[in-house]
Amino acid sequence: MRFVLAIAAFVLAAAMIVLGIAQRTIFLEPASVSLSATVAEDARFAVVEPSALNARPGSQTITISGSDTVFMAYGRTDDVKAWLGDEPYADIRLAKNAATLSSKIVEPEAVPESDPDATDPAAEAEPETITNPAGSDLWLAEFTAANTLTTTVKVPDGISMIVASDGTAPAPTDVSLSWPTDNSTPLAGPLIVGGGVVGMVGLILYLLALLHLRRSRGPRRNLPRGPRMPRLPRVPRPKAIKANQITGSRKPLTRSMVAVPVILVSGLVLSGCSADFWPRSMSPEAAVSATPTPTGTPAPAQDVPPPAVTVPQLERIVTEIATLTADADANLNADTIATRFTGPALEKRLANYKIRAADPAIAGLPTLPSSSLRLTLPQQSSTWPRVVMTVIQDEADPTAAPTALVLRQESPRADYLVEYMIQLEAAATVPKVAPATIGAPVIAPDSTFLLLSPDQVAAAYADVLSLGEASPSYALFEAEGDSFRTQVADLQTSRKEKLPSTASIEFTAAAGTGRTVALATNDSGSIVAVSLTESETVKPVDPGATVGTEGASKALSGISATAKGITSTYGDQLLFHVPAAGSNEKIVLLGFSQGLISSTELP
Repeated sequence: MRFVLAIAAFVLAAAMIVLGIAQRTIFLEPASVSLSATVAEDARFAVVEPSALNARPGSQTITISGSDTVFMAYGRTDDVKAWLGDEPYADIRLAKNAATLSSKIVEPEAVPESDPDATDPAAEAEPETITNPAGSDLWLAEFTAANTLTTTVKVPDGISMIVASDGTAPAPTDVSLSWPTDNSTPLAGPLIVGGGVVGMVGLILYLLALLHLRRSRGPRRNLPRGPRMPRLPRVPRPKAIKANQITGSRKPLTRSMVAVPVILVSGLVLSGCSADFWPRSMSPEAAVSATPTPTGTPAPAQDVPPPAVTVPQLERIVTEIATLTADADANLNADTIATRFTGPALEKRLANYKIRAADPAIAGLPTLPSSSLRLTLPQQSSTWPRVVMTVIQDEADPTAAPTALVLRQESPRADYLVEYMIQLEAAATVPKVAPATIGAPVIAPDSTFLLLSPDQVAAAYADVLSLGEASPSYALFEAEGDSFRTQVADLQTSRKEKLPSTASIEFTAAAGTGRTVALATNDSGSIVAVSLTESETVKPVDPGATVGTEGASKALSGISATAKGITSTYGDQLLFHVPAAGSNEKIVLLGFSQGLISSTELP
């Protein structure tokens, strides 16, 4: 009976081990599942829709080939379609009622019209000739490779991929998507280890059976006596064999029988140590969904436009602008700086380049730090133009004043341009604003829901600079902490004291030509960026007298002395917090930037 049980245990152990190994070999499912599509050879662009990217749960591994240069980027689906505009493209999506990808050439829908509240209705974007999608500010991430591109991402719903070569040549023809699958075998480990344990039990039963058999063959006692047999002749005794004459092994059989199964079971146990061999505490779907999602644009609330950019996206844009600005400032390259600056910020820098070209001893403008963003406030918008405000603190010099940037993107294929670059006041407290994942709406320039309409702020503050307490707008602005107002007053006093008696000086201030940008704050107020111009006109008062110029004014005008007079114009970029209408608070100056932009002789 013991032998029967031992044999049954060995058979059961062998069956369990074979079944466990089979689950990891012949019955093992593939580690990933893939779908592929072919792009028409005449298509210059292809778009992988969210339905294709999220056809299976988990991260997406995309492989693209079929052209010398392969470009792929992903961004918000609306942004991808807006960049394409009226370009035909191959639409790659999950086929209906089938686990395959479909690819067909489609004509895009009409591009959304510009937001009338975001810009001057008279301002129109120039026609664009950009065809290469590489480097666009719209993309959350982009990749480029030669011949074949393979990368793994995990993008949420609402994100699409754009595939191209260089925007002129045909797009890559082969697009493949794959997703990891859960091919774990949670019973393999228990079967293999359990088989080993059952084998050990069978071995023990077998040894016990052998021991019982040996004992049952021993001498028997109290047997009945038979008839006495005659004594046989004595047989010669054989010679004793010495130990050194023994050539065969005399090791006990039981040790070998024990060693072999122990080694076999140990190997099988170790082979089942992988996590894929054992049951898990979560379902395969939960395990796949637990993969971290890369930074993207979160799903906005219903009927609320999404933010124009994400924080990582803006960090990449600002870093590129900072690198370009440093190069342009060092080489006084007006063409280069014009690719990333516009409006008052560009006007100030171009004037500084002319001044430094004429007089290298004059200092350049403050650089743009390529540091992390302290505050990001994108506009809530699905249309164009779009604006974004951000605050940067130079990590290399914590004592330096933070820099506020206001950037504008005129159209989908245009880059974000710096429209205002302003140093914040030392004691400035930026009001609480919405998080970057939500963004803020743009306030209409003529809004009456603020203490002062955004389009009236520049003129009102210019009047305060000109008239001081006599200005009707004086009570609207907070004087305490406004160092710019003090700086302007001190400078005007100094100029008057240094002026000779043969000359006169006149100061004026007016609203500038820069566009007013206003983004809502959490207190129903607004952060408003405006521009001002301050003019300083010096004239001789005696016949035959002349007035001289010096410093930046001399370098920019090219005139050292004139009998007609000279006008120097300074461009001011100002950032205000305008409280809501009916508030007891005043308009607070958050920061400013000033620079000479013009110096001309009077006619």
